Amino acid sequence: MKPTLLILAAGMASRYGSMKQTEGFGPGGETIMDYSIFNAIRAGFGKVVFIIRKDFADNFKSVFNEKLQGKIEVDYVYQELDSFIPTDKLNTERTKPWGTGHAMLCAKDAVKEPFCVINADDFYGKDAFEKAASFLNNQCSETEMALIGYQLANTLSEHGTVSRGVCEVNEQQQLTTVTERTKIFAKDGTIVYEENEQYYPLAADTKVSMNFWCFHPSIFQLTARLFEEFILNNNHEPKAEFFIPYIAAQFLKNDSHKIHVIGTTSQWFGVTYKEDADGVRESLYALIDAGEYPTHLWS
Repeated sequence: MKPTLLILAAGMASRYGSMKQTEGFGPGGETIMDYSIFNAIRAGFGKVVFIIRKDFADNFKSVFNEKLQGKIEVDYVYQELDSFIPTDKLNTERTKPWGTGHAMLCAKDAVKEPFCVINADDFYGKDAFEKAASFLNNQCSETEMALIGYQLANTLSEHGTVSRGVCEVNEQQQLTTVTERTKIFAKDGTIVYEENEQYYPLAADTKVSMNFWCFHPSIFQLTARLFEEFILNNNHEPKAEFFIPYIAAQFLKNDSHKIHVIGTTSQWFGVTYKEDADGVRESLYALIDAGEYPTHLWS
């Protein structure tokens, strides 16, 4: 059974200022997602599932259905504010869904095979998908899952702070903890994160999560249980977030469970801010010039 690519594309793009998921960056108008899907196809993935908001489903389908026809199986699932929320627990002050873990949960009926989950607006690179496919095909199980790890210095933006899952690993390169740091940036030649108006240093080679996880479908059972608990405790908080790293942390509480941190030679880049767009285009064109990708992906 071929693995599935699950793309988190329901974000509201508040910092970027537009629906960046369907913006064209390649010479043929390719989105960043196109390059992820292209890498997944040549690594041997059999299906792509988009997690989107229902109100821009028509836009997504018009962009992707025709170009992917005959190349990979395609499915769509919707993340809405009330998805998996009991009616009596709905928060009327809430304006958006509940984060990446909630988004992943919305795909539980569409994904029955080992899968990787990625962000729509991050470019992960060919090597990362090859490493993910190898793990999903040969090692993934109910007790062994994985994270593709990137070096922190290769994941910053010149135009503002970034959020990263900072990883700690043991001697076997297995994840012990991942901590979400929401304000990381370069300052005076070093990398720091800000918390409570204080600055704390981070090493340039710190392994970080770019939300590229490799999961067995059994993770959905744990996710559903944890989200139910999360809503009971947090439904009154209009800005509470249910993140995938929290799910990973709970998974690791079982001593027999492992999450391997798989390093990659791929260069990450993304569009956290609108000002990042030109740099993304330059990076893509350089990879095309180097022969990594065809000029037009799908023709």
